[in-house]
Amino acid sequence: MDVELQINNSIAPEARFVTWSPSPCRIRVTNPSGANTPTVSVKITGVSAANGGAVRFRSGPTGAFASTLTLTVPTSGATVPFFTAGTFGQPSTSNGDVKIEARVGNTLVGSVGLMVRIRKNASKLTNAERDRFIAAFAKLNNQGLGRYSDFNNMHKVPNLSQAHAAPGFLPWHRAYLLDLERELQALDPSVALPYWRFDQPAPNVFTRDFLGESDANGTVKFRNGNPLEFWKTDSTPGISRTPDFPVSQAPPNPMKEAQTLALGTQFRTFRSMEGDPHGLAHTSFGGFIHDPPTAAKDPLFFLLHCNVDRLWAKWQRQNGRFDPAATSSFDDRPGSRPGHRLNDTMWPWNGITSATDPTRPPTAPGGSLATSLCVGAPGLQPRVRDCIDYLGTVNAGSNMGFGYDDVQI
Repeated sequence: MDVELQINNSIAPEARFVTWSPSPCRIRVTNPSGANTPTVSVKITGVSAANGGAVRFRSGPTGAFASTLTLTVPTSGATVPFFTAGTFGQPSTSNGDVKIEARVGNTLVGSVGLMVRIRKNASKLTNAERDRFIAAFAKLNNQGLGRYSDFNNMHKVPNLSQAHAAPGFLPWHRAYLLDLERELQALDPSVALPYWRFDQPAPNVFTRDFLGESDANGTVKFRNGNPLEFWKTDSTPGISRTPDFPVSQAPPNPMKEAQTLALGTQFRTFRSMEGDPHGLAHTSFGGFIHDPPTAAKDPLFFLLHCNVDRLWAKWQRQNGRFDPAATSSFDDRPGSRPGHRLNDTMWPWNGITSATDPTRPPTAPGGSLATSLCVGAPGLQPRVRDCIDYLGTVNAGSNMGFGYDDVQI
């Protein structure tokens, strides 16, 4: 007998990625040889490699998860649904480092490898995780000729009003990060965006093996063989970055995490974190990342913003702020600029441009938001509201397919 296990309701290898959120799965008998009854009892179990991820199961969309699950599966080939999720605190370090095994009695009848793909602290990545990330990032840049140029152009004048100094700052950057992350995953599906936790020392990040070491002139140096040594943006090679703090320490000025999470229980007050710690993290450096129009020329930008998004995610969990319809979850002001109201679609993914309207940019680089075989949200043209319930806490269909190593569902 043989059974097929579908992750995220798909047999595609690109769909075999889960987070802390429940992923819909299916099981079916593909070869009933040896079965003498119309149904069989199949037990599924997660089997982890050393230092690998771990998964849990449940039979329906609600209820408790368990390490094993027994399902009654028709021998006719009809599918039976179940759900799997990563076990919090046990993310994967490589693709396929956890398997789901299916057994009838003691006989193995099917298995599938998958990955608990989670955004992690950049300073704690394994060397292999680090190297896969920078290789994919450099490939996306392709010495200035690749898709990364769109992400650089999204964050320039005159486009900055679409994403800054208004309520949509956090939702817009959440979509921006996800779009880039999915492009990286198209190159290497094992990659997730890491975050630079700027209120803690991160000496492993500012090295020649990772994001580079700044010399006295602010020129970032890489070891020979680091793919980022060929970085180029706007036809200019290299990265300019001058830390205003010893990189063995945390920058002193940005607000600490505990202070950020204490900015209030309403989004209207919490979003002040755009200035501090976000803004002060940027201005802890000279060079590209100091100023918004040039910040995205430095790969560090995305690790900085991944931490900003993580802080929002942590605040959301702490205060239960996942319902887009609740005024506590978003500061929805009728007078806000386009793209900053709850039901607005967001530029550039909506493709809306204008040569005369000052509230609209003249171009929309990049097209629609990259898709995923794992989840459908937030859609090709995400609205502000689509980026709030990112775990699918209120509506399972809102799950955006990412999670953080220290933020539980």
